Amino acid sequence: MKIFDLPLFALEAQQVIWLRSLKLAAGGSQANIESFAMIVEKVGAAQEAAVSIALGKSIDSVLRRYRSKVRANLRRLSRDAGPRPAGRSRTQ
Repeated sequence: MKIFDLPLFALEAQQVIWLRSLKLAAGGSQANIESFAMIVEKVGAAQEAAVSIALGKSIDSVLRRYRSKVRANLRRLSRDAGPRPAGRSRTQ
């Protein structure tokens, strides 16, 4: 693991938390979907990490996997939160 990987992981995780908080605060069906997906994702990630460690994989490999999931969430949530032309909804 490179020297900046852990601080970048922490920064990206905080960005995901912020974007998810905004989505949840907005309420509605998208907030319900996000909250359910978040719980399923957390349980799955914890199980995956536990199995990886039990099989003798390094902490670095577990953190790399977690970071890839965090980055994917950051891309998705950033795209969802992006600006839209006036008068247009997400579904248009």
